[in-house]
Amino acid sequence: MASVLIVDDAAFMRLTIKQYLEPEGFTIAGEASTGIEAWQMYAQVKPDIVILDITMPDMNGIEALKRIKIIDPNAKIVICSALGQHEMVAKAIEFGAQDFIVKPFQASRLVAAVRKVLNQ
Repeated sequence: MASVLIVDDAAFMRLTIKQYLEPEGFTIAGEASTGIEAWQMYAQVKPDIVILDITMPDMNGIEALKRIKIIDPNAKIVICSALGQHEMVAKAIEFGAQDFIVKPFQASRLVAAVRKVLNQ
């Protein structure tokens, strides 16, 4: 099954995403807690898809998205953001994210977004 890089500064959110995806057959390629870690880890693990938070220390998700897209213009990225970050989500889509999910989210919404983006 597809490999996933989970990027969120909150450990509980990374765990939640992992718990939602693993039973559906997805492999967790790695976890990162900052945008810098995400960008560096993407180059190392080359996941099939990235679940990327927007608000993080060191480098936000928008900047990480841009850098990942430089490494791999075909990178598949789903943005995960808190309610009220519509402007940031719009920027993420502009820079190449394929979908977004709003926190808090249901397992079914996450899985559906990941499957949709992987099949694009």
